[in-house]
Amino acid sequence: MSSLAFLLLLLIFVIPLTCIYLSYLPPIWLVQTISTSNPSIQFHIPTRKPILALTIDDSPSQSTSAILEVLRANDVHATFFVIGSYIDGHEEILREVVRHGSELANHAMHDAPSWKLEISELREQILQTQDKIEGIYRSVASDVSKTSPRYFRPGSGFFTSRMLSLLHSLSYRLILGSMYPHDAQISLPSLNAWHVLHGARAGGIIICHDRPWTPQMLRRVLPELRRRGLRVGSLTEALHWADGSDSNS
Repeated sequence: MSSLAFLLLLLIFVIPLTCIYLSYLPPIWLVQTISTSNPSIQFHIPTRKPILALTIDDSPSQSTSAILEVLRANDVHATFFVIGSYIDGHEEILREVVRHGSELANHAMHDAPSWKLEISELREQILQTQDKIEGIYRSVASDVSKTSPRYFRPGSGFFTSRMLSLLHSLSYRLILGSMYPHDAQISLPSLNAWHVLHGARAGGIIICHDRPWTPQMLRRVLPELRRRGLRVGSLTEALHWADGSDSNS
């Protein structure tokens, strides 16, 4: 094989396939490297303790209730990243999420790439969504000190330096993750469950989506993670466990 043919083979097949593989199943060293170079972004929780954070994007939907049932059955809490425009008409299921002990976080007002927005528009969407989320908390919390955490996950997962500056000014932490089965597009619960279980490591942050196939995936994943000795909770819980704030950690 000539050098030119070998180079063409790399460009056409090997490099794209490698990029796809690293995107779908990023190795832990890659996640850690990216985290180190972007310390203001939470890709994972720096700990060796056997803990994981479960996060669920694009809530609420018609599937939220079924997802919550699976969480209850497994005694697990999660962080639901809420799209503000989805809240109207679904307030009661979000109240149930909060009563359950799970938490609501900010995923902007619309299901669209956040990085494409003008920074003033992004700011307005974050504030509008937060106002709706805090209204849910106020309507259910017997303890007035209970509030929504200041977490933000951008639509599409991409970010810019201007977005990071905005979030810093609003006292938000940008949350991404280390395990993402691409379940917003892949509607195969068994494959999505395999992906999460394959990548499950101490300190991992699971990203999944509020979809009809998510309950079945979680029914496979959560008992197996417990069998492996991994403790799963909301992002706030996992951060507290990592800090040693829980006696059972």
